[in-house]
Amino acid sequence: MDRLTAEEQLTLRTGAFGAVFLVSNAEPGMLAMVRESMAASGAFADASGVVKEALTTGPLPQLPRDSALEIESLVLPALGRAVEILREKSPGDVEAYRSVVLAAADRVAGVHRGVAPAEATVIEKIRGALAEPA
Repeated sequence: MDRLTAEEQLTLRTGAFGAVFLVSNAEPGMLAMVRESMAASGAFADASGVVKEALTTGPLPQLPRDSALEIESLVLPALGRAVEILREKSPGDVEAYRSVVLAAADRVAGVHRGVAPAEATVIEKIRGALAEPA
């Protein structure tokens, strides 16, 4: 296993935190956002090894604040790139990253009165971005 560079770790963080942000923004609500961020950090804390190191150290990614589309166009490619990085440098962690990101997204969606249709749509996009290329 090769160590991830700071830039590669940032890509993993951008994908993971961005995915949570996208789900969180699918159904707006200030109080819900606080609960959602706590749910997500719980899922990230459950990670181990390279994935945990990438998600719990270093600076938070800078996400655009203007539009969901802009965020999506940054986050979805970052998720795909994160899977590529892990496949290349730490293949045993690909599934761990995928499941941690999806667990965080699911937890965030479920915090506030169950998963809303808008949240389910975003989670499917995240799942697609994390999928192995055919």
